[in-house]
Formats: sequence, structure tokens, C-alpha cells
Amino acid sequence: MVANTRPQFTAFIGPQRLASGPLAEVAIAVMNASRNAAAPPIIIFADATGQPIDLDLRGTERDVIARLPQPAPDLEAATEEASAEPRGRGRPKLGVVAREVTLLPRHWEWLGAQPGGASVALRKLVDEARRANGDTDRARAARDAAYRFMSVMTGNLAGFEEASRALFADDRRRFVGLIAGWPDDIRDHIVKLAFSDRAEP
Repeated sequence: MVANTRPQFTAFIGPQRLASGPLAEVAIAVMNASRNAAAPPIIIFADATGQPIDLDLRGTERDVIARLPQPAPDLEAATEEASAEPRGRGRPKLGVVAREVTLLPRHWEWLGAQPGGASVALRKLVDEARRANGDTDRARAARDAAYRFMSVMTGNLAGFEEASRALFADDRRRFVGLIAGWPDDIRDHIVKLAFSDRAEP
């Protein structure tokens, strides 16, 4: 079963969650809410990174959707597709990019002796490292996303510094206790960003 990897976004109007989901849906919700001149500030966040994003919401709904940034292609799906096709020169469908790598001579010698050459060996090493460290990398990315969101939305709230320390110490119980008094929607979103892909302690 393939997991849904479509990027998700969340908009906050003041301390309240306005909308959450694909960027087009969130953008339209923000566009409609921002028509009220008395509305509090609205911020849209990318859930994967916790970073706020700016959108051009002028014009009609169609105009807004047409200007939205397009998500990057799913390279893993492209890899599976390309593996079923005869291999030609290069791998343009996979988005292969040539970049400089600096290694010692003994590293180049070892890589050059591997089946398929240096590029194939490096890709295999990176894929193995991603598999071996996947859980750790996901936990770190989730923590970083939660912290970025917290910094924007709760940097002035009581307990922010202590909560940040508990988050980076991966002390979930203490962290959740420290943010318990924060506005409900903000608190719930922080917990979702930081821990939704991990089991309950």
C-alpha cells in the first residue's frame, strides 16, 4: 500500500485553525476569510517543515490556484516507473543532477571498483543510510517542523523556552504538560507535527 505523500498545509487565523489539507483548499479558505477586513492575521504553514509560506491571493479562485507552487515530483514513484523501462543514456526521468563530491583518493579508488561505478555505489550507500536511519530522520524532521511552527505562533507565550528544551530532549510527557495551557488549536497542531507519526509513549 502506498502512503499518501501529498503535501499538507494548515492556515491559522490568530490562534485558531482556519483550514488544513492540500494547498489549493487551504488557499481558497484563506482567500475567503481574508475578505473580512477585521480578521486577525492569517498565516499558512507547510506541515512538512513548519515554515510559514506566502501566497498571492489576488483575483479569482482560478487565478489563485493557477499561481500555486507545484509540488516536486515523487522521485521514488519515478524510480519504480523507470526501472520497468529499458535504460537509455542518463536518468532524466529521475531528476538526476550532477554535483561535485569531494573525496579522498582511497574513497574514489573504492567507489571505482564497485559494480556500476562510483555513481551507482554512492546511490546505493545513500539509499541504505536512508533505510537504516529513516525513523531517526523522520523524528528529527518532525521535531524541527514543530519547533519552527512554535517559534512563529508561541514565541511570546509563557513556557516557550522550557517547552522547546523538552521538545529537543524528546521528553514527550513533559513537553505536552508544558504546552497544556496554550490555545487549543495551536497546542494540538504542535503535537500533531511533533509526534503524529510515532507511537504513544
